[in-house]
Amino acid sequence: MNNFTIFLLVFIVIGLPVILGIGSSVFKDWIKHKERMATALNAQTAEKSAQYAAHTERLEQRVRVLERIVTDRGIGVADEIERLRADPPSPARPLETSPTLTLTGRTASPAEGETR
Repeated sequence: MNNFTIFLLVFIVIGLPVILGIGSSVFKDWIKHKERMATALNAQTAEKSAQYAAHTERLEQRVRVLERIVTDRGIGVADEIERLRADPPSPARPLETSPTLTLTGRTASPAEGETR
């Protein structure tokens, strides 16, 4: 037997099992790490999913309220919009003034409030 053959036998009998033993422990640790990472990612995904579901529920409630407003007052709002389209304010017509409340608690027109 020559030196190379002895070296190969020693490598196969001693070196290869040591290398495979160390490699398998490193591989097991890597697998455990991947499992922990997957568990953490699943927890984050579940939390975000719950947040999105709650946000979606709030938006659906708001849409239901808006739909109820539109359906309950929809005809009146449409009529009011059409009335405003049909009767645009003319620039020559003065704006109507409403009575104002003075410091004494009396109701007065704007002209009366200015003279005091």
